[in-house]
Amino acid sequence: MSAPTALTDPARFFLAPTQARHRQYEALRAYFVERRSSAEVAKTFGYTSGSFRVLCHQFRHDPDRAFFAEPIRGPHEQPKKSRARRLIIAMRKRNLSIYDIAEELRGQHIELSPTAITEVLREEGFSRLPRRKDDERPARTRPERASRADVRNFQLVPATFETHVGGLFVLLPLLVKVGLDRLADEAALPGSKAIPAAHALLAALALKLTSIERKSHVMDRVFDQGLSLFAGLNVIPKTTFLAQYSDRLGRSSSVRLLRGWLEHLRAHLALAGASFNLDFHAVPFFGQDEFVERHYLSKRSRRDKAVLTFIAQDADTDVLCYANADLRKGEESDEVLRFVDFWKKAHGQMPPHLVFDSKLTTYKNLSRLDAQGITFVTLRRRTDVLKRHVLNAPAAAWRRVELDVPHRKFRNPKVLDETIRLGRDYPAPIRQICARDLGHDEPTVLLTNDTRSTPRTILERYARRMLIENNLEDQVHFFHVDALSSAVAMKVDFDVTLTVIATGLYRLLGKHLHGFEHAKARQIFRRFLDTTARVEVSPQRVHVRLPRRAHNPMLLESGLLATPVAVPWWGGASLEVAFA
Repeated sequence: MSAPTALTDPARFFLAPTQARHRQYEALRAYFVERRSSAEVAKTFGYTSGSFRVLCHQFRHDPDRAFFAEPIRGPHEQPKKSRARRLIIAMRKRNLSIYDIAEELRGQHIELSPTAITEVLREEGFSRLPRRKDDERPARTRPERASRADVRNFQLVPATFETHVGGLFVLLPLLVKVGLDRLADEAALPGSKAIPAAHALLAALALKLTSIERKSHVMDRVFDQGLSLFAGLNVIPKTTFLAQYSDRLGRSSSVRLLRGWLEHLRAHLALAGASFNLDFHAVPFFGQDEFVERHYLSKRSRRDKAVLTFIAQDADTDVLCYANADLRKGEESDEVLRFVDFWKKAHGQMPPHLVFDSKLTTYKNLSRLDAQGITFVTLRRRTDVLKRHVLNAPAAAWRRVELDVPHRKFRNPKVLDETIRLGRDYPAPIRQICARDLGHDEPTVLLTNDTRSTPRTILERYARRMLIENNLEDQVHFFHVDALSSAVAMKVDFDVTLTVIATGLYRLLGKHLHGFEHAKARQIFRRFLDTTARVEVSPQRVHVRLPRRAHNPMLLESGLLATPVAVPWWGGASLEVAFA
């Protein structure tokens, strides 16, 4: 026979009531419903025999007594909505939208939100208001309407104007130098008679270069003649065009654009490609799209809806060389092989050296990299077995090295250098380097097929890889990668491709500015490009005058703006930049 079950808290609520009314209810129920004796019930619930008989007598004569308090009901109608209901119905019959109705009610001192107005209309059986023409809308002050973007209406007519994006004209000689107009044609980007491919690319790139967060924010600059002049159009394309343009681009278009961009960039920037830092970045998604997959977000320390992006950075120049946001779950571990294939087709050789963390790929793909003669350094996950192995390693096997990493606090770690086997997914022997006293609670464990370099060299190289996270963070904030352009991965992929081009242009500009060769994009923008300008246009010449700023002498010294530059998408008209 099993032991009696202890009285649980929920059961105690009924069997040992603490409130007087509740105790009376349970005692009467036990007597009248469960047919227990009067003496037993009185003893169980703490009554004397006489007081319990009195309680039963009172209940027989007043069975409707209230044992439970009825909740106080609130009003069955909302005073504000009820008072305005008749007005709302009358206004909707006048073809007014919920926002028009809210504004008119506010004029009658009735504050009602658009949501509340929608609820009233739904209760009364009104459907959503169809899209109205301008002449059907109430007469009020409206935003001025800009012209339609059309390159056929672009002319360099004599004019003088102020622009808020004067810094774009500092970058314009670099764009001409790298041949961005030819790049659009070589990549076979889509275009139209109104907005050819080169002009569409320039318009989209202008938002990245000026750190405009979202495509919709271009409407704040739609009347800025400097922005449209930069793209060679009569006005800058509006939100709808910029949002829909990426719908016409697939992954193959982005790859052609990246390949062509690197080819053009390498002619002006020493991009040797001796070593690459690889990483993933999850772009968070805040909508309700059910097809967006969940990925780990380091900022939130949890998995959430996001678009996963693969990024490759040249270690020597800090230039982003490759990106792919068109990834699905289960494909991410093979992306390193796709990057290898991309680099081989673009430059005729394998990337010689790759550095990445433990979650980027699998042991099987590490074996494939080794078979292709590609050197790699990767972090190894610290399993319990690996921790015990490191802990039990003899003290004589560890030796101390000194890292030549400036400004690093922990520069003298102890290192355990050994050759191990990982299993059937990586059948060949592989080098494992364990390092402790690096400022972490757990030892750092690296795997590499580099058998020639010293542990010190490998540790210093991996420490440099950590800088990609800092650079990536800067690029995410400045170029607004996290301002997700769409739930469609292909549209995000084009946005990230533009970020790769923009970072390359900023790095090329930094190369010409003494002391800013490795400066972050936001620093270069703040000191040199975030400025207004006065523009004087004539049919054969565009003269841009930049206001006086502290860092202008460095721009003058760079030689970028020393001579006029013929701009192909201006019909050969020249650009001259001067300083106040």
